[in-house]
Amino acid sequence: MNAATDFEDAVRNRDAEGSEHAFDAMCRAIDKAGDEEFRDAGPRLAAVLGEVPPGPRGVVAVIVGACVERGADPVACAPGVFAGALGAFRQAEVFCERWAAGGGGELPEPDQGDPAEDVVERVGFEAANGWWTLPQWEMAGVAMLSHRNVRQQLGEQRDLAELVDRVARASDEPFRFKCLSYALRVRDDEPLVVLHRESRTGYLLRMSGIGDNFQLHTLLAAALIGGGHVAGDAPSAEAVAVCRDTEGQAPTVGSFNLVAPDGEWIWNEGNPSDIPLVDGARLLVLDPPPYRRHWDAGRFFPNMPGDLTLERVLGEQETVQWFTRISEAKVMGA
Repeated sequence: MNAATDFEDAVRNRDAEGSEHAFDAMCRAIDKAGDEEFRDAGPRLAAVLGEVPPGPRGVVAVIVGACVERGADPVACAPGVFAGALGAFRQAEVFCERWAAGGGGELPEPDQGDPAEDVVERVGFEAANGWWTLPQWEMAGVAMLSHRNVRQQLGEQRDLAELVDRVARASDEPFRFKCLSYALRVRDDEPLVVLHRESRTGYLLRMSGIGDNFQLHTLLAAALIGGGHVAGDAPSAEAVAVCRDTEGQAPTVGSFNLVAPDGEWIWNEGNPSDIPLVDGARLLVLDPPPYRRHWDAGRFFPNMPGDLTLERVLGEQETVQWFTRISEAKVMGA
């Protein structure tokens, strides 16, 4: 996109009028740009994100995300996007504090335009703009995190996960930024010890790119039931495929009740980070499902391939030792 080059040059030269014209031209050119143009523009736009004025910065981040989805290098683009996201969420945290201190009330919902004047007067422009642009930063962040090589290099950016959750709680909507929160918690090559209570058997698996526990549940059933290790109805090949890397969704039925070592239920609506760590591995117990549950199998993040591999069946003595670390399942409502 020639417009992206013009925008980059104008931003670097601090040409406000030129930046505005190039920004408008870039937005108009997106629909006609080819993959090669997107691949070229992504890293260059990401590199100047910190110099872009606060108003259009979030939109430019979304454009960077679109570039990554069209083939731009996500590793090159991610640092600029995450730096901008951290800044926006920090300002959004200030926004929530000032909003509460100023009398509270229902928080304004960000729209396509700029923050309303009364909002800016109440909390200040930077805080209001931070709050207003969070949907854009969430979208851009998820586009980066859909790539394993970005997740593997997150490092200290994991701090963003805690900040995202703090802002969500401060807004009285814990799942307001669910997509970004879940994406920041996706792990790769993470060991998972699974104990099947009925058969008193244990398994070591390794999971990567799994966005939620619906996806994990389906892949577990495929590995253990489909693999002939435990009894039950295995999910269809189509349901397994869409949980790995095939587009679409497929109906399936729950095979287990997912339970933590202390007996608490682990909900399908959650994500694998809900499974407690025990001696360096996530430890999960499988009980019979208390009721029949249907859902459309698929990936919470459609652009993120998922994988769950059975590494080995645990030996008898090893299994017994793991079973000593768990409690009986708790009855819900008791």
